[in-house]
Amino acid sequence: MWKKRAIVMLVLIEAALFFIVGRLAQIQLIDTESFANHNLIAESVAQRTQELVIDDGRGSFVDRNGKPLTKRSVPSLVLFPFLKMRPWPIEQVARVTGVAEEEIRRQLERADGPFVLEKNGEPLVLSAEQMRQMNRLRIPGVFAVHKQYPLETLYAPHLLGFTRPDRELLRQRYPKRPLPPGTEVGIQGLQKAFDEFLLAEAETKLLYHVDAEGRPLFGLDVKYSDPSNSFYPVTVKTTLDRDVQREMEQIVDRFGLKKGGLVLLDVDTNSVLAMVSRPNMDPRDPYKNGGAENQMVLPHIPGSVFKTVIAAAALDEGIASPTTTFDCRKTIAGEEDREHDYGTLDLTDSFAVSCNNAFATLGKELIRHDPGALETYAEKLGLYPTAGWEGTVYHEEHFRQFPEERKGTIWHDARDKRVPLAVAQTAIGQKDVRVSPLGVANMMATIARGGKAWKVRAVDQVLYKNGAPLFSFSAEPATGLEPIAPTTVRQLQQLLRGVVTNQEGTGRRFQTLPYPVAGKSGTAETGKREGNVELINKWFAGYFPADRPKYALAVVELDVPSGRAATNEVFAAAVEALYAHDRAQKENE
Repeated sequence: MWKKRAIVMLVLIEAALFFIVGRLAQIQLIDTESFANHNLIAESVAQRTQELVIDDGRGSFVDRNGKPLTKRSVPSLVLFPFLKMRPWPIEQVARVTGVAEEEIRRQLERADGPFVLEKNGEPLVLSAEQMRQMNRLRIPGVFAVHKQYPLETLYAPHLLGFTRPDRELLRQRYPKRPLPPGTEVGIQGLQKAFDEFLLAEAETKLLYHVDAEGRPLFGLDVKYSDPSNSFYPVTVKTTLDRDVQREMEQIVDRFGLKKGGLVLLDVDTNSVLAMVSRPNMDPRDPYKNGGAENQMVLPHIPGSVFKTVIAAAALDEGIASPTTTFDCRKTIAGEEDREHDYGTLDLTDSFAVSCNNAFATLGKELIRHDPGALETYAEKLGLYPTAGWEGTVYHEEHFRQFPEERKGTIWHDARDKRVPLAVAQTAIGQKDVRVSPLGVANMMATIARGGKAWKVRAVDQVLYKNGAPLFSFSAEPATGLEPIAPTTVRQLQQLLRGVVTNQEGTGRRFQTLPYPVAGKSGTAETGKREGNVELINKWFAGYFPADRPKYALAVVELDVPSGRAATNEVFAAAVEALYAHDRAQKENE
């Protein structure tokens, strides 16, 4: 019996040994790069490697003048910790950098990996001459390099968007590209739209191999790992002006605009100079309190701003002229208006004081004349359905610079066109009308420019690493429809200017600004309440200087209690800031 037991035990031991040997062979010889979803070779090397990433390899963003928007390259001095284990000319480093020997030794002692030398608690920024001197010394473990740092100031975070490592999303977007699992991928904004251009090919880093005690395994040779690609990473050149963007952000926050923001366009190029959205985005938790939403590309109730479309359609179709009169003693339902009794006004004054009944009347006449008139003219003005640049970019036929932009609406139900009150409500920008601040700014730019509607750009070019253009975004027409007539454009310009110059106009607040302004206000009922107080959307959109249009600006505060909106203060401060900005530029020329 004991012999049988011994044989069974030997067989079991032998089987166990075979299993262990097989498992070791699988780990060390067969599945070394894919065992349990791990690359064991790479992880083994990583355990005995110390490295400092100099550049993460992802492309970057700059403004229209080449100023960085996301990260900067800083001339830095990198030291490796094995220096503390051997004699080295520390006095020469101290002489060139101006950092005391004792301070360099202190930083070395506390380092457990390669680090950037600091001075007064901040990374030391080397001059070009200091970099040359340090690299001429050829000290092992001491390197003067340009290291990448994220900018401390966030510029246009809602427009630029954000990234994060997402292995599953990476696999879905790029199933045929062998990318490291920790690769950052664009989640929102321009980071998402241009992700395929920006995607990191490889990191640039300094590295060396150490034993268990941190001593160099293969001598003092530090490797410089660089993808050595003269074309990548790319730079995305936006149309933003970094200084103007920062100024606009400060203005919005100074006046306490909590939800909403502004869009500032360059009229000549129809491109975004600044875009601010609130609530602000917390980069550590972008989705907190709705901070990730870019309110400037989402549709909102516009209120009387939409009357610009009605005026354009009525004038262009010959249904009204600037002298056509309306009964502004009545509401849109034909009842006595107890809140606003303007009497009988012509179209010019009706537009200036924003008489609802005038535009309700015109809206009904337009629908009888052409049921599709409102959609047609909203599109002709670049307001609807979208305003952002869209076109073909290499293999992608519908490339969108604003991936979060949503289409606006005018009618939720086409049957409403047969209901007079629904038409009246729509004509004054209520009911189901929803348009984005980007679209509203584009409408103002279209009128300022003479009636030619273009799609709005936020990016001008994608540049190779060597500065050569990879792709350029040309002006794209907003629609295939015929533009509004030049006569209509001039009449619209006069109407918009009258909103400010008329002593009863809703924009008379802006009469004293250094740039003459043309524009339209809007107060939209949202149906929401805060206690007993009704919440509204408060708009002002226009262009300036009115006689030589350069800027188109739309400002909106959303879901704000009546009487508390900061819209007018933000608009006025933005005009003043841009006037000062332009004067400073002229003085520096």
